[in-house]
Amino acid sequence: MRRKIILNLAISIDGYIASEDGGFDWIVGDGDNKLDTEKKWNYDEFLKGIDTVVMGKSCYDQNFHKDFKNKKVYVATSKVLENHDNVHFISGDICKVIEEERKKEGKDIFLFGGGILVDSFIKKDIIDEYIIGIIPTILGKGRPLFLENNPKIDLHLDEYIMENGIAILRYSKR
Repeated sequence: MRRKIILNLAISIDGYIASEDGGFDWIVGDGDNKLDTEKKWNYDEFLKGIDTVVMGKSCYDQNFHKDFKNKKVYVATSKVLENHDNVHFISGDICKVIEEERKKEGKDIFLFGGGILVDSFIKKDIIDEYIIGIIPTILGKGRPLFLENNPKIDLHLDEYIMENGIAILRYSKR
């Protein structure tokens, strides 16, 4: 079975994945569980199906790679940097590298972020699944998930989970 590239992240209602300074302390629910679904989101369970994580250099600089010590981590960067431990720096076409990685045996590939990195995957239309947590916050400004001039990509809603005011939507390509 072919490995999937799965984008999994949170966005504000107005489409931002981080504040202007890269902050994410706003990624919290609203404290109201009246609309919660029976099924809950289990991030740890999600990670069990992943053996490769892809992130941008800003995420790396915020030490997010340390959360994935038992997984292969690819970091997109414009600089040539020395690989270390489980971290592989890619200064070329990250999409091409990950498409080659996808052909190998293994678990799914977690497209972690940021926006510029994700944009390259959207433009090549190689994301198989989108898991988006919509946070009940309007940031007003910040780092957007979707940049301009994307292709039209039709999706199918496979699952939804409501928890603490956060809507988690899982889509696959149609």
